[in-house]
Amino acid sequence: MASSMCRHVAKSCATRSMLKSMRAAPTAIQHRQIVDDSPSFALNMFRGELNTSEVFPYPNVLTAEQAEETAMLVDPTTKFFEEVNDAAHNDDAAEVPAKIMKGLAELGAFGLQVPNSYGGLGLTNTQYARLTEIVGAYDLGIGIQIGAHQSIGFKGILLYGTEAQKAKYLPKVASGEWVAAFCLTEPGSGSDANSIKCRAVPSADGSHYILNGSKIWISNGSIAEVMTVFAKTPVRDEKTGQTVDKVTAFIVQRSFGGVTSGAPEKKMGIKASNTSEVYYDNVKIPKENVLGEYGKGFKVAMNILNNGRFGMAAALSGSMKKLIAQSTQFATDRTQFGAKIHTFGAIQEKLARMSAACYATESIAYMLSSNMDRGVTDFQVEAAIGKVFASESAWMVADEAIQIHGGMGFMKETGLERVVRDLRIFRIFEGTNEILRLLIALTGCQFAGKALKEQAKAMGRLDLGAIADFTSKQLLWNSPSAAALPESVHPDLKFAASQAQVCIPAFGASITSFLTEHGKGAVDQQFVLKHYANCAIDIYGMVAALARCSRSLELGLPSAQHEKVLAEFIASENTLRVRQTLK
Repeated sequence: MASSMCRHVAKSCATRSMLKSMRAAPTAIQHRQIVDDSPSFALNMFRGELNTSEVFPYPNVLTAEQAEETAMLVDPTTKFFEEVNDAAHNDDAAEVPAKIMKGLAELGAFGLQVPNSYGGLGLTNTQYARLTEIVGAYDLGIGIQIGAHQSIGFKGILLYGTEAQKAKYLPKVASGEWVAAFCLTEPGSGSDANSIKCRAVPSADGSHYILNGSKIWISNGSIAEVMTVFAKTPVRDEKTGQTVDKVTAFIVQRSFGGVTSGAPEKKMGIKASNTSEVYYDNVKIPKENVLGEYGKGFKVAMNILNNGRFGMAAALSGSMKKLIAQSTQFATDRTQFGAKIHTFGAIQEKLARMSAACYATESIAYMLSSNMDRGVTDFQVEAAIGKVFASESAWMVADEAIQIHGGMGFMKETGLERVVRDLRIFRIFEGTNEILRLLIALTGCQFAGKALKEQAKAMGRLDLGAIADFTSKQLLWNSPSAAALPESVHPDLKFAASQAQVCIPAFGASITSFLTEHGKGAVDQQFVLKHYANCAIDIYGMVAALARCSRSLELGLPSAQHEKVLAEFIASENTLRVRQTLK
């Protein structure tokens, strides 16, 4: 690790008298008594603290009735994708056939989370994740088409819609009669969503808005009737009295007129999904179709994306399971040098690492969905971690699956090349992994920085460097919250937890020193921030795995001992990476 990273651990010792006076002040472990608190595990680890409320015990929110309902949906969904849908055909044809769309509608796949009162299945996030996992295992192209429809397409109506908007739109999108799309990206606006040029201005009589502009790479762009469109609008600044442009979200229908689409894009992967450019030419949008608050569209867009990211981790855990099963079967059947190749250590290591990545991804996905189901609202960092980790893990698993198959893996008939092509986009859309790493690190640093400032105020000192020095040492020498980690897991996992526990105070101490050194300039330290995000991903991933495995051991599940091996391996590997990064 670069020498600049090394400077961000605790600095030289303070004088004996300064330490003595500071010990009488609130310590770093008492932050939550001083500043606004958050139960978010991911945020608190940036302070070097362990908040166990959202991770231990591993959340399991489904009632017996919901679990039974989910089980009843799993079999027909699996059967449909095994016996009716043909992923290879969809890929070759670069479309989802009408009969498949009809079959999905009959399964209720277009309205999984739409309330029963509006004609949907009314599933929880965890139930949705379970079914999404099946889709991800069999056909990512279809997964994108129905995911873009409900995970982001009409998600804004569920989150922000008025009762009138919900009554008008949800029944038809839930039935599949109307397909939905999320329209944000523009030719000059990718990751920088606030720089969009699409514009909507009020009509002279105030009855509607007139929309002009275009959007690119819109999933379902050619087939959507209902679109959540983001456009710049004139807003009067109450403080200055000046008119400024701010983003507003709108519900737009193709039938309004003036909405046209380009030809479907020819893509590297997810070919079955529909992707196109969409054009808006003097589209008249009724004023009642503003979604959320006028001028607050950027917040609407970000919350829609945050709310939908958990589904990606669930879908990709399904993809990984399928790839591992296919690779294991091949390794069991394939003979080389007079032995089955599954007996070779090199192949065993690949399968083990693939399985560990899948286990951690699945642990993160269902921890996130369950916490969302029980009302947790501060989950944007956890959701970003899930998306980054899942997309990169799935890519590794697919690559290793091809390697295990050797030359056969390079052939189209195995289906592996299609999966690799499909997976590549997941590191790009709904927030590139580079942008999400910055989101993870900067959001966490902001949370830690606020605590550091409050700590300085409480001590009555303006020397943030001295405060940071003391705080870092408190975290490194005496972190009872982090020490609680071995006490939170099943007794069989105490050693693994003791490995993981050293990461949290060390991480918090490094963040404290980094913020003190760079202050507001921290936002420009992308190289360092990337590595801090990697540490956060590793810590969250191993804690999610340990929490899930603890639950399995406590319940005596048949898979518990196998899970224990995976969880211990994850903890060991992740701890090593974090310690190497921070040293």
